[in-house]
Amino acid sequence: MKVLGAGVRGAWCGAAVLGAVLGAGVLGAEVLSAVQGAPAQPDWKALEPEIMRHFQAIMRIDTRNPPGNEHLAVDYMKKVFDDAGIAGQVFALDPNRSNIVARIKGSGRKRPVLIMGHTDVVTVDESKWKFPPFSATRDGGWVYGRGAVDDKDNLTAAFETMLLLKRFNVPLDRDVIFLSESGEEGASNFGMQFMVNQHYPEIDAEYCLAEGGGAIRIGGQVKYTTVETLEKIPRGIELVAHGISGHGSIPLKSNAVVHLASAVAKVGEWRPEIRFNETTGSYFRGLASIASPEAAKYYRDVLSSDAKVRATADDWLFEHEPVHSSMLRTSVSPNIFQGGYRSNVIPSEAKATLDVRALPDEDPAKFLAQVKAVVDDPAVDVHFTGQNVRPASAFDARLDSEPYKVLEAAAKRIYNTVTLPKMETGATDMSPLRARGVQCFGIGVAIDMEDGPKGYGMHSDQERVLESELYRFVRYTYESVVDLARAR
Repeated sequence: MKVLGAGVRGAWCGAAVLGAVLGAGVLGAEVLSAVQGAPAQPDWKALEPEIMRHFQAIMRIDTRNPPGNEHLAVDYMKKVFDDAGIAGQVFALDPNRSNIVARIKGSGRKRPVLIMGHTDVVTVDESKWKFPPFSATRDGGWVYGRGAVDDKDNLTAAFETMLLLKRFNVPLDRDVIFLSESGEEGASNFGMQFMVNQHYPEIDAEYCLAEGGGAIRIGGQVKYTTVETLEKIPRGIELVAHGISGHGSIPLKSNAVVHLASAVAKVGEWRPEIRFNETTGSYFRGLASIASPEAAKYYRDVLSSDAKVRATADDWLFEHEPVHSSMLRTSVSPNIFQGGYRSNVIPSEAKATLDVRALPDEDPAKFLAQVKAVVDDPAVDVHFTGQNVRPASAFDARLDSEPYKVLEAAAKRIYNTVTLPKMETGATDMSPLRARGVQCFGIGVAIDMEDGPKGYGMHSDQERVLESELYRFVRYTYESVVDLARAR
């Protein structure tokens, strides 16, 4: 904490005079807050080497899932926390897949805020990477590596926030809890499920900040930021076609592959009905207010009560902006097709797996019946897989809540842009917390809209983040947490 200099002492005297003249006027309140409650501000430029050091160190730890080996990242963070005087507790269902929790205590006047990120990343095909996927190579202002935007950006921002809160001894009304969780990429029984089911008191909070949102850059400029307030629920559906096995030289009407191909084609052409909720309605209305005139027309039209107008807009979004098409409905994507084992043998069975991302209020049984009606083939069984289903949230995170307003203000201050609420089409580990009543908000580093089609997005064969945007995101996270948790 810096010692008050002459300039600040002068501000104190000026505040006393202004306080007498203005009473509770805005100017007097701002000056008084500078010496009475506001924490010292980090020198963000000077912090860049430290942020990059931690980011690269965490990125270079191979935590691809499977097998995970998240304990290697936990060991790194535990040592840094120990050196900084922050107590970190390690929890593990499997010693190789551990989680770490750290807490900076507040006055207890308000309930805690939880900030978190996951250490594991998806697997890679190393032959397709320009730079080794766990090298965290810096090139041309970018950092390349698996996890750059999913989710070691959030993990680093939350980690650095804890270090700064401790370093500057920020007075808090809320405890700030840090959670580094394992297994988010399909094995959350080692991470979030384990923590919620067996160690929930350690992470119990009123609010949570995690992955899911982000700043959106178009043409090199941030156009808007998103905060995830709701997410879809992933489920799997299998289509299993049955027929008669036989010699490949004698085509059969019962060929299971033919029946399955027809069923998959029907599902692929089907788009379930459009249904809006508070989050998606606010998102498209907000997007229409800042988009180009051409795009804005479709964003407004898809909200129309006129079925033909809405359908035309839906067609345009499906072709040009499929992520927005997915936000409108429960989505279905056929992603795995299995059938046959020899070219001269007609198989008796063929199977396809559909990736379903359901709206939070979707009735699973009714939706399965819809899929069966679309397939409309007695030779094809339609059933849910045994996939572990994340719990659905009973509510959106409120747009009039304190965290949302804090994140809006931080985006305006740091990115000079508006904030839109977003329903995540994918899934995060906030869902078990939301099921417990925690209001969760997804944030993230700025990404270039053009990067996805170039193959640089999350889960792609390349993954990267701009150095400058990483630094800006750390500041956004820190200032949001301080604003939400600090003593008033």
